[in-house]
Amino acid sequence: MAVETKVKFPYRYDLVGSLLRSAHLKQARVALENGQITPKQLHEVEDEEIKTIIAKQVDLGYKAVTDGEFRRSWWHLDFFAGLQGAHFFTPEHGYTFNGEETRKGGIKIDGKLAYNPEHPFFEGFTRTKALVPDGITLKQTIPSPSVFFPNDEAKVIDTYYKGDFEAFLANEIQAYQTTVQRFYDLGCRYLQLDDTSWGMWASFSKDTLNPDLVPLAEAAVKAINAIADNKPDDLTLTMHVCRGNYDSTWAGAGAYDPVADYLAQLHIDGYFLEYDDERSGGFEPLAKIAANGLDQRVVLGLVTSKFPELEDPADLKARITEASQYYPLADLCLSSQCGFASTEEGNRLTPDDQWGKLSLVRDVAKSVWQD
Repeated sequence: MAVETKVKFPYRYDLVGSLLRSAHLKQARVALENGQITPKQLHEVEDEEIKTIIAKQVDLGYKAVTDGEFRRSWWHLDFFAGLQGAHFFTPEHGYTFNGEETRKGGIKIDGKLAYNPEHPFFEGFTRTKALVPDGITLKQTIPSPSVFFPNDEAKVIDTYYKGDFEAFLANEIQAYQTTVQRFYDLGCRYLQLDDTSWGMWASFSKDTLNPDLVPLAEAAVKAINAIADNKPDDLTLTMHVCRGNYDSTWAGAGAYDPVADYLAQLHIDGYFLEYDDERSGGFEPLAKIAANGLDQRVVLGLVTSKFPELEDPADLKARITEASQYYPLADLCLSSQCGFASTEEGNRLTPDDQWGKLSLVRDVAKSVWQD
């Protein structure tokens, strides 16, 4: 009798999270803002569209699926605004992405940061889980705690802690730990932290981390490990390191070398690392993660989500071979470099382009690994 092997995540071909929103969904959001439909009607549209994209992911053979982040406008702000002590605000300017200004949005911390038992992400997860077929895992994505560190440039404005970072960090860690446990209680077994901090900190440094950023990097390690060490054993926790993703533009450029020592200290189960162009540098920093002695997988984001042109499969396999010089091939996986729509605007691709990219990821992974 054959013994069924449990699927390990990250899987050999995995996806980061966000997917292009349909016109129907975008129209429904506008209709809600204009008072033409109710929140309940919007949720019904979200369910309909999410069911469609889940079916597509399953048809492509993906073992873990996401809701495409269809229930949010921003990859990070919607989550933060759902915590107690924080709320969304509209600043004078958006973020700067390679010369392009984004839509305006930010977070103000004006109370003690705390877990919110009524966080809208919980209902969203429950609604989505009901749409997922048996045998398929639903991956939940949330922003990493370091993205929420008070920073005027990052549009995270603190009017409550007033510089008492240790008090902020302690409250944030507790809020995250309880939030992660709630997701688990609702049935989540695969959770991903999305983190732009490491990519930006690397951008602001050369071969080693800028000394001014060391306290922040140390705090990020402390917060992420506090989450990882507190989670249930059968909850897979991964992290996507991002350099910005808005309308096919980017915010940061720089190799992982300055932050590799810190990334190697994380007690997570896997890393999703961007490696789609020269902005990401070489694979050498992977050796530091390999040396930490932990059972972790590294997902190589070799396929860009920013442009429609398909990569050459032979080139992708050659790059996987190159990466295996620094990290065991048995612990490598493949994905797109980022999501396809970190905000509801989405990148400059069509849905067919998007699914073509995810098909390429699957086909190349299946040609490299047998499991």
